[in-house]
Amino acid sequence: MTDNATDLAPGDPTDAERPKEPGKLHRRLHANPVLALTTKIVVAVVGVLVTLAGVVTIVTPGPAFVLIPLGLAILATEFAFARRWLKWARAKAEEAKRRSDAMDPAVRRRRLVLTGLVVLVVVALVAWYVVVYDWPSRAVNSWNWVQSLAGWMPELPGM
Repeated sequence: MTDNATDLAPGDPTDAERPKEPGKLHRRLHANPVLALTTKIVVAVVGVLVTLAGVVTIVTPGPAFVLIPLGLAILATEFAFARRWLKWARAKAEEAKRRSDAMDPAVRRRRLVLTGLVVLVVVALVAWYVVVYDWPSRAVNSWNWVQSLAGWMPELPGM
């Protein structure tokens, strides 16, 4: 029995770099041209939707850093571009982990404290804005003004 590392030529990809052979289910789904096209369409739609949901959750509460790689992994089952993007994302995640592990604990604590202070300042500013500018009544008055322009706009709940 020989070692795979000794059998490789200098430019050959390692086992981890080689694309995986398609599994039995993948071969069966691609045996028929119509079924293959349907599979590609379903994978594309589901993968794009999951990836877009991840992109949306970057700015809204949600698991963006789970959904985006998951969407890319779904797309990677059918598309080479998604495999490349997923490989790039994995490399960046590993680099970020290495940088985080190498970070000085004092720097990490300082960054956490500063982030907490920034969050507190933002929350305080939002609370100040709501109190000073009477945001709820301003929002209701603005909605009433929009309704006066477009009569088809619905009433606010509870109004």
